[in-house]
Amino acid sequence: MADLDNSSPAANSAAHHGMGHRARLRERLLHGGGDALLDHELIEYLLALAIPRRDTKPLAKTLIESFGGLSALLTADGESIKRVPGMGETSAAAIKIVQAAALRLVSEPVREQPVLSSWQALLDYLRADMAHLVNERVRILHLNSKNLLIRDELVSEGSIDQAAIYTREVIKRALELGSAAIILVHNHPSGDCTPSRQDINITKDICDAGKKLGIAVHDHIIIGKNGHTSFRSQGLI
Repeated sequence: MADLDNSSPAANSAAHHGMGHRARLRERLLHGGGDALLDHELIEYLLALAIPRRDTKPLAKTLIESFGGLSALLTADGESIKRVPGMGETSAAAIKIVQAAALRLVSEPVREQPVLSSWQALLDYLRADMAHLVNERVRILHLNSKNLLIRDELVSEGSIDQAAIYTREVIKRALELGSAAIILVHNHPSGDCTPSRQDINITKDICDAGKKLGIAVHDHIIIGKNGHTSFRSQGLI
């Protein structure tokens, strides 16, 4: 679906009357920072850059309401965003570029510092990327002997409550990359970060297999909307 281009006299009139409002948003943003704008105003101004001839305030409010909040909107997949009436490739891409930039920002310390000494930065990065996903994903963070990140890989994507992970494949990949240690990560779309019995069993299997080959499992982290669970902090590793 293409972005709507309102070129009728009424649309042009609405755009003209909205110019002052848009200028005020811009001034508040530049002088007061992001905190000076409400969530829907951030999206409104962003969409105004992608759809300059349209009043984007109603659309911004619709998007926030449809996805249940700003974070959920920014982390939604592009196709879901495009399905909202009034959205198209250009406007959906504008929203996704914000998420991409935000992830680059929060991932920088994770990629440049030893992971174990920048643990909060790692959690911030994982929550920004995975907390609002509607399907379960499993990823493996591969670390070298200095605990620097050498690879962040998505290994499985499943349904709303299950994604497959296989001990043999995890260890095989760690050997291929020469990983000294790994961190297992997956999300619970339900928001409940409580480990399932299956989560606990597969973690134990991977820990046991890795130990025999000199590959440490530093942690298994479950990410949800309301927080996270660390297997190590829970005494499960």
